[in-house]
Order: sequence, then C-alpha cells, then structure tokens
Amino acid sequence: MKEIDPFHIAINDPATLAAGIKAGSRKIIGYMCSYAPEELIYAAGFHPMRLFSSKSEISLAENHLQAYCCSLVRGVLEDSLAGRLDYLDGMVFPHTCDSIQRLSDIWRLNTNHGFFADVIMPVKLNTASARAYMTDVLKKFQTDLEKAIGHPIVPADLEASICLFNRIRKNLARIYELKSKSPGLIREIDLFAIVKGAMIMDREELAQRLETIVLVLEKKDPPPSLAKRIILAGSICDMVDIYSLIEACGGTVVADDLCTGNRWFEGIIPVDIDPLEALTARYADRAVCPAKHSGNTIRGENLVALANTHRADGVIFALLKFCDPHAFDYPYMKEFLDTAGIKSLHLELDDHQQGQGQLSTRLETFIHMI
Repeated sequence: MKEIDPFHIAINDPATLAAGIKAGSRKIIGYMCSYAPEELIYAAGFHPMRLFSSKSEISLAENHLQAYCCSLVRGVLEDSLAGRLDYLDGMVFPHTCDSIQRLSDIWRLNTNHGFFADVIMPVKLNTASARAYMTDVLKKFQTDLEKAIGHPIVPADLEASICLFNRIRKNLARIYELKSKSPGLIREIDLFAIVKGAMIMDREELAQRLETIVLVLEKKDPPPSLAKRIILAGSICDMVDIYSLIEACGGTVVADDLCTGNRWFEGIIPVDIDPLEALTARYADRAVCPAKHSGNTIRGENLVALANTHRADGVIFALLKFCDPHAFDYPYMKEFLDTAGIKSLHLELDDHQQGQGQLSTRLETFIHMI
C-alpha cells in the first residue's frame, strides 16, 4: 500500500524526519516509555519523539552502564554520546524500570540536550491516593514545561492536543481491529512500520495519514488467510525481523500486549472533565506493564482475555534481554495461558545479538505445532 510508504521512510531515517519537524518550528523532546505524557509535551509546542535502541555498535555507553542493562537503554545512551541525537531539544524520563531510572541520572550528568524532566508517576495505580498523586505529578510536569517555554500552556491547546491524540489512538485501534478481522488486509512489516512510525512522525500529519489508511483498509477486499493467529507480548519490540519471520513461518499478528503497541495507544482520554484529571484517568486505567501495579492478577487476566477476543492460536513472548520486570513477570503470565489452554513461546531478544536462522527455526516449529 502506497499510503504506508511514508511510515517506512520515517522509521528508516528518523534524523531526516526530525530535521523536517524542527524546520516546521517545533522543538523535539525525546522519550523512551509509553507513560510519557505526550499530550502535555505537544500542548507546550514540542514534538514528542520516541527513542529506540541504536543499531550501531555499543562502545561509548559501556563507560556508564553495566553490560547487563538492556539494549534499549544502552543503545539510546550510545546514540546520544555519539552525537546521533543532536536533534533533541530535551528528554523526559517517566520512572518505570530500574535501568531507565538510572539512565535518567547518567543522561542528566553526561549529555546536553536542553530540557530535562523526571516524571515520577506512582507504581500502584488502583487507589484514590495514587490517582491524586499522579495528577500532582502531571501538574508539576506542566509547570516544568511552562518554565521551558516561558509562558503558561493555554487550556485550549491542551484540549486540542488531547483531541489530536484521541484521533491517533482511535485510528490505530481501528487498524488493529481490521487486521484481526481480516489478517490478509495488511502485511506484518507494514503493521510494524505504522506503529513505530506513529511514535515519531509529526502528529497532525500522522492523524491524517492514519485516517486515510483506515478508509483504504475498510474498502479493501480482504484476501483469505490460513495463517495461525498470533499475539505478541512483551515490552518494546523494535525488531522488524520478528514480524516478517512470523509471516514467513505461517503466522499473522492479530493483536499485541506491547508498550510499542496496544499498551501505548489503548484508551481514549475523556474530554468532558478537567484535562489533567482526564490524563490521569487514561494513564491509570490503560493496560499496565510489569513496572506498574493494578492488581495481583490483572496482567494475566488481560492477556488471556486478549487471546480469547482475537481468537489467537498462540502467544509469542518477545522479551528484551536483561529486561528484569518482564523476565520476572513471564512465569506468572505463562501460568495464566497454560491454565486457559493457550500455547506460548518464549523468545529472549537483543537488538545486537539476533540469530535469524535460530529465530526462524523456533518460530516455524511453534507455529507448526499450534
């Protein structure tokens, strides 16, 4: 589909994309976690851009981080120290996993990208006090942004930002819905490009392009598909090989539980209440990752419900190597799937240590088995 070509261009050359955004008078603030309050960043006149692991050799970051930190944290620091992120005008660190929290300190002391903020959201999300605390955190972040731009964020700008991100999330959810209903509508590699591109592209342009893609897909005559229906689960999935190999081995991704997927765009923000309270409601009620707590069984129940809703034949855990929250979470999640009779495969991945042949063999065996 030619409508998806701009997404492929964007993810293959984010530096050129960033240059174009800055030429349009928006400075760029980077983030690494789906709990970053993008709506506030955008309302302040900045462009929120998600950062992904470096595809270059890790060397400079080794002076600051242990080898057992995940490739995302090490790779982002490497790109900064090597000057490949000089287009950034700031960075925001929501406190989630230990590695990102430590990177925040290292970043503040060893880089110079202008604006810097820690957004220390609560870990426990299912109490009234946690919601009140989260609202206070968002207020402080708004104040930090206002100091950076030299004037208050206009309420109308925040409301417009919320409406824009609601449009984006609504259309991403619709694309996933169409893909689940008719897997042959869109290739796996194109789905990957849309989701990753949505995290870095100009948001106004993005919203329009997503609406166009939805219209095209809704009119498209879906080809039949005999592929096995797969759900991807894990944290960040920045490895296009996983998507293309699943397709090559006879599978199709019909849904995911990823912070670079459904967990990032799930949940529409209420527009009929105070904007900061609306943001609190969305970030507190969306599907949680292992770094947040919203009940002892909620993550396992959500994954089983996701598999049942999308009639999944199996779940593939694509876990980033050295990601402790997801590593500790995996046995508990697998137990829920086993109890529900849903087969699963565990993959431990590293952006810099991928053996495509081995991955292909394991995926092919699993997909054939289910």
